[in-house]
Amino acid sequence: MQTPIAESELILNPDGSIYHIKLKPEDLADNVIVVGDQGRVEQISSFFEKVDCKVQNREFVTHTGYYKGTRITALSTGIGTDNIDIVLNELDALVNIDLKTRTIKPQRKSLNIVRIGTSGALQGDIPVDSFVASSHGMGFDGLLNYYAGLDLCDQSEIAEAFMNHSGWLKGLPYPYVVKASAELHSRIAFDMTSGITATAPGFYGPQGRQLRLAPALADLNEKLGSFRFGEHRVTNFEMETSALYGLGTLLGHNCLTVCAIIANRVARQYSKDYHPVIHKLILTVLERFSVKN
Repeated sequence: MQTPIAESELILNPDGSIYHIKLKPEDLADNVIVVGDQGRVEQISSFFEKVDCKVQNREFVTHTGYYKGTRITALSTGIGTDNIDIVLNELDALVNIDLKTRTIKPQRKSLNIVRIGTSGALQGDIPVDSFVASSHGMGFDGLLNYYAGLDLCDQSEIAEAFMNHSGWLKGLPYPYVVKASAELHSRIAFDMTSGITATAPGFYGPQGRQLRLAPALADLNEKLGSFRFGEHRVTNFEMETSALYGLGTLLGHNCLTVCAIIANRVARQYSKDYHPVIHKLILTVLERFSVKN
């Protein structure tokens, strides 16, 4: 007989919803779109024929409804791998833990989770206002090092090759690399540019930007852009994908990130107006999510 998970570890609100994202199991669809920006949730749900759930708590906004007959949840995570840690664990708890008995269900359920984000390209041939799908997430954030089982999903040979290539500093978190869901990649991103997405734990120094403080690895972006591992190259930089892929893989969910490229760090270009690009990317994901297998 299982020992129930303690109240201090699995925290529920008085209404029985899970602590941060404030959802109950019935509020969640099997297909989930996660975004950083709270305002983007309503942009997604504006395309739904019907919305049957709207919940907000802090930066976590959730709308669940139907697009062409397929039930889909749109949820904002906020920025960063720390927020992904909260969201992935709580989404998993909603489907794989009985919240009343606080015990793990005997039959595990897998969610399909697609992150729609914005990102900066690290290759000169990737144009601003295009789409990039993350074949792998390469994490500089350190989050997955706190979980047992990282060795089961880490493509450590890629991480080690990059550390050797870049002259990785000993004081920085140990990188890890995790693959996207092959099924979701082929279903959602079959016609998109694809490559390794580097995930940073910050926007400025961790992504090689300099205002008044110089980054410890001054040539990080150049090292990322010139790195090759077989047919793989690093295409872009953002702040969530490695944690999404790592936790998703360990918990048994299918995860994919697709980003609108709003800047090219090599060409020093920035999108004049990326909102139509995000609009197109949202519709692309919704259409491909709604295609029946």
